[in-house]
Amino acid sequence: MLTSLPNLLTLMRILVIPPIIALFFWDGSTVRWVMFGLYVLACVTDYFDGVAARSMNQISKLGRFLDPIADKLLVASIILMLVASGQVSGVDILACLIILLREITVSGLREFLAELQVGMPVSKLAKWKTTIQMLALGFLIVGPANTGPVPADIIGLVLLWIAAVLTVVTGFDYLRAGLRHMT
Repeated sequence: MLTSLPNLLTLMRILVIPPIIALFFWDGSTVRWVMFGLYVLACVTDYFDGVAARSMNQISKLGRFLDPIADKLLVASIILMLVASGQVSGVDILACLIILLREITVSGLREFLAELQVGMPVSKLAKWKTTIQMLALGFLIVGPANTGPVPADIIGLVLLWIAAVLTVVTGFDYLRAGLRHMT
């Protein structure tokens, strides 16, 4: 049901993407902190939509469909804007590319396996990957507005590379598990 709390939280995550992206076109510390606040809101809804669905016994096919799409839309749009704005550049673009390629590959694999009625649960390592990825993007969003002793950009890029490595590992795990059903 579209109007259940878990699905509304997932839809909120999708609806917050355009304002975050629009804010990339303005400069200033305040803008960066507003972007960060909206991004944190999106990340929090990612956690709470699942908690609400399980605790309220409102797990639905629509929710299982929308949740991963919302996650991928959020991550991909922010990665693309960080690269387009030049905030992530050079060799660091490879980490972004690795993350995007894995997301597309795993989505295709999940779709294929769904046709075979084979579920592919999210692993604990994949959940850690997602958490580190979300932290990395948060630090990178704040980057230019950070006035602390350690630049948020540096923290964000280090976390982005850690997420990219975990992305390769978890992507390989999913691919290996999926290939068993293809042969």
